[in-house]
Amino acid sequence: MNDELIFTLRLSAIPRGARLARRLTVQQLHYWTCPFETAEQLVAELTNNAITHGRVPGRDFRVTLTPAPTNTPRIEVTDARGDALPRERGYGLLLVEALADAWGTKLGPPPTKTVWAELAASKPP
Repeated sequence: MNDELIFTLRLSAIPRGARLARRLTVQQLHYWTCPFETAEQLVAELTNNAITHGRVPGRDFRVTLTPAPTNTPRIEVTDARGDALPRERGYGLLLVEALADAWGTKLGPPPTKTVWAELAASKPP
């Protein structure tokens, strides 16, 4: 993937940071001419989880968007709590599972974790 097509935001782990991440995601995906409605919902949920469950005072979270060759985004949200993996029975992750074609977590580098979601071109908004 071409590095100039990777969009990364580093924001404060507070509700305002999550709202800003959602808005900037929509703008970037619109710029890339990617569908953004479902991605906007995924970013809202993943960033909310990052500030609610992955927050460490004084540390930020990061959102990374990478468009796939099919013009759909891969969304990654990295927080500072690698010790707190997402619970799979929470409502928010049920929403992520319903909206994304694939999602998961990866640890590191310490002390971080990343929750990612991918959308397929055929997924309606």
